[in-house]
Amino acid sequence: KKAPQDLFEVSITVTVTVKNNDSVAYLVEATQVGIFGVKGFSEPELGPLLGSFCPSVLFPYLREVVSEVVTKGGFPPMLLNPVNFDALFASYVQQAQAQAEQKLDS
Repeated sequence: KKAPQDLFEVSITVTVTVKNNDSVAYLVEATQVGIFGVKGFSEPELGPLLGSFCPSVLFPYLREVVSEVVTKGGFPPMLLNPVNFDALFASYVQQAQAQAEQKLDS
């Protein structure tokens, strides 16, 4: 989200559901938000910066929050696997382009 001046709010959310057989042992949902000052980047550069770089900065903090909440709840440690935000952003861009092409063809 665009904030005042050259600031952008970036957030990532994760939902972790752990089941034991068919019943839910626990469910954790957490959101990590950061405010990033972004200046001197062109419009095409903003997409990868806000969609990949910033989430990569926030993820370790989100990972720590989930781990803490789970262990404080008395459960075995839960460590989220690393996420390749570059690949996720590239996939998002490809899907958006495909949808735009479909709309033009319709």
